[in-house]
Amino acid sequence: MSAVKVDVVRLPHGKDLPLPAYATVASAGMDLLNAEDGAVTIEPGKRAMIATGIAIQLPSGYEAQVRPRSGLAAKHGITVLNSPGTIDADYRGEIKVILVNLGDEAVTLKRSERIAQMVVAPVTQVVLHEVDTLEDSDRGAGGFGSTGTGS
Repeated sequence: MSAVKVDVVRLPHGKDLPLPAYATVASAGMDLLNAEDGAVTIEPGKRAMIATGIAIQLPSGYEAQVRPRSGLAAKHGITVLNSPGTIDADYRGEIKVILVNLGDEAVTLKRSERIAQMVVAPVTQVVLHEVDTLEDSDRGAGGFGSTGTGS
């Protein structure tokens, strides 16, 4: 596997924080950190946009996906609201993460705490070709749950 170079700028409020990093050699995502001035408390049913203190420049043909951290979701009901959030290759602003508390209790996230993960992936752009009909398939127009075989 070859590494893709991504330029990153630490913004003034993130200068003291480590850059995103992979937790293990086989990790798909890098941890994003809370770069807010202090702790952020998210009440049940509420959301917050959390600064990460970084901006990136992705190469053309790539995107970064912002995804929830399984530990925050399982333990506290915290998830990324627009999951996965997409960072396009031409975006140069700060990466911010929209978190929502789906749990029953308020959750406080400390500065420098891991709040989400970022996965960089190749993007394929398509050319839509309008036609009058589509080829038949075994599934046809069956929607949600239509591929199940039992109860």
